[in-house]
Amino acid sequence: MTEIATFGSWKSPITADVILAGTVGLGSIAVDGEDIYWTEGRPTEGGRSVIVRRTADGEITDMTPPPLNVRTRVHEYGGAAFAVGDRSIYFSNFADQRLYRKTPDSQPQPLTAEGNWRYADGIIDKQRNRLICVGEEHIAGGEPTNNLIAVSLDNGEITVLAKGKDFYASPSLSPDGSRLCWISWDHPNMPWDGTELWMAEIKGDGSVEQASCLSIAGGSEESIFQPQWSPEGVLYFVSDRSNWWNLYRYADGDIEPVCEMEAEFGLPQWVFGMSTYAFAGENRIACTYTKDGIWHLATLDTTSKQLQEIETPYTSIGGVKAEGDSLWFLGSSATEGTAIVEMNLGTKETVILKRSSELEIDKGYLSVPETIEFPTDGGKTAFAFFYPPTNKDYSAPEGEKPPLLVKSHGGPTAATSSSLSLKIQYWTSRGFAVLDVNYGGSTGYGREYRMRLKDSWGIVDVSDCANGAKYLAGKGLVDGGKMAISGGSAGGYTTLCALTFTDVFKAGASYYGVSDLEALAKDTHKFESRYLDGLIGLYPERKDLYEERSPIHSTEGLSCPVAFFQGLEDKVVPPNQAEMMVEVLKQKGLPVAYVAFEGEQHGFRRSENIKRALEGEFYFYSRVFGFELGEDLEEVEIINI
Repeated sequence: MTEIATFGSWKSPITADVILAGTVGLGSIAVDGEDIYWTEGRPTEGGRSVIVRRTADGEITDMTPPPLNVRTRVHEYGGAAFAVGDRSIYFSNFADQRLYRKTPDSQPQPLTAEGNWRYADGIIDKQRNRLICVGEEHIAGGEPTNNLIAVSLDNGEITVLAKGKDFYASPSLSPDGSRLCWISWDHPNMPWDGTELWMAEIKGDGSVEQASCLSIAGGSEESIFQPQWSPEGVLYFVSDRSNWWNLYRYADGDIEPVCEMEAEFGLPQWVFGMSTYAFAGENRIACTYTKDGIWHLATLDTTSKQLQEIETPYTSIGGVKAEGDSLWFLGSSATEGTAIVEMNLGTKETVILKRSSELEIDKGYLSVPETIEFPTDGGKTAFAFFYPPTNKDYSAPEGEKPPLLVKSHGGPTAATSSSLSLKIQYWTSRGFAVLDVNYGGSTGYGREYRMRLKDSWGIVDVSDCANGAKYLAGKGLVDGGKMAISGGSAGGYTTLCALTFTDVFKAGASYYGVSDLEALAKDTHKFESRYLDGLIGLYPERKDLYEERSPIHSTEGLSCPVAFFQGLEDKVVPPNQAEMMVEVLKQKGLPVAYVAFEGEQHGFRRSENIKRALEGEFYFYSRVFGFELGEDLEEVEIINI
């Protein structure tokens, strides 16, 4: 028998403590012979990122002891912070951004000198005993300089291989070591807007032959992703020239498609080291692609160009690595958290090498998302995942409809997926419905859909989130009078805009969200310093648009409670962005909460802060929407309530 209780008041076994206990963030798979390496982000260790090795006999060992934190700050968002070869590991340490070396017989030792350099996206050039990577040099008073560099593994000496572009990524060496390729781009483009693929000969002294530098593909309106050489020395890459990020190859001066379909083999390169395909033999590629928000696994015969899908239980797949018949990837589904999966491509048998959590949750408490497509402004449609409230122990009083929490993802050029999120299940198991929106501008639906935000950030994303909520209310699936919206970073901006410029939502929560676009344009890091050119308009030429779309300048339209969660060391969205809004809400007499975290940057990594924010937001809505809590939570100070 289920207990009858008001939505929001249900007791759930999916608590913040349960979510965080033993949970790690998995990423950055690397293969070195029979050894498999990956990174684990550990909230219980203050968000420290650790390199872990699994040997052929199944032994799993931490390779980087505390206090080392394997994380690079190139582009601020980092990614691809380590490389392995011959059982030696080379990695960036977060505290000092130096490169370190760890060999089987020694403790980690610094390779590069102290200074202003940061390193990411490295590959090992065995012939020349060096690491080729992206180097970012920070000079006081000026914009950082990004280059493609080589770091000697003998003495840490730095040699610049390519310079002159604003950004570099994805260096890749041909199998014989004679050629190097990479991608680069310039302001104001972001890597999903337009990049160029370059190839050059490597001279005898290890330098790049500048005269041989050849632009293979790309441009200001074509995005190139993950260039990679086949075992035979043919250059493959992903391009969105057809509107979809599809696979191509370059040989004998010609570019030809390898797999044409209305699906995406690429991703927005917010971080380094993303991988959606890998060679599993001379003429076989193991790959993953997304269609209608769901990821698929397949093999591609490069001779016949035939794609053969592999059935798996996973709906989100990434980080693909392969060697022969062995395939490794990060996989998750609506009911299974992220795991590092090893697959035999011959037998299709799989082994789980590591799970992000060993927590086993009764599926009676898990909400399985439904993919929905709904009408939005301009006669267009948008996409989302809808999670109905689910808890096997409870049902609501007859006729009662659940409150709705709309999630607006960050980026804004990113995408949400249907993979298990215990943070979403935290809400649904307590009686909330959740709508996780892939608004116009999101990745995974083609370039045209991704470009919907051009000149329209704060308009298209907001209308899609609002229309998604109204669509559910119109169908009688949620309570139209109890709809909230929440998001972080760019999603926090969408949240604040939705609360300011529409009357659809009755409350919201902003996690390190933007409230003043002009302040963001003046005070952010290099990677995103011209991002707003394409999302809003040129600054200061279109200063009017920046003010018009900034919630801080339109607070007269804000008339509902808002909670703010902010890291005090955030360099991407500084704390004053939240604090300005808090002061305005205080003065207006609206309920407002401000929870600030010492030591946190852009995104929370410490378990105690993640817990405080999750429970704090739920507590905030309990006061705003007036439902009783099913458990004791630490109170959040709410002013004006």
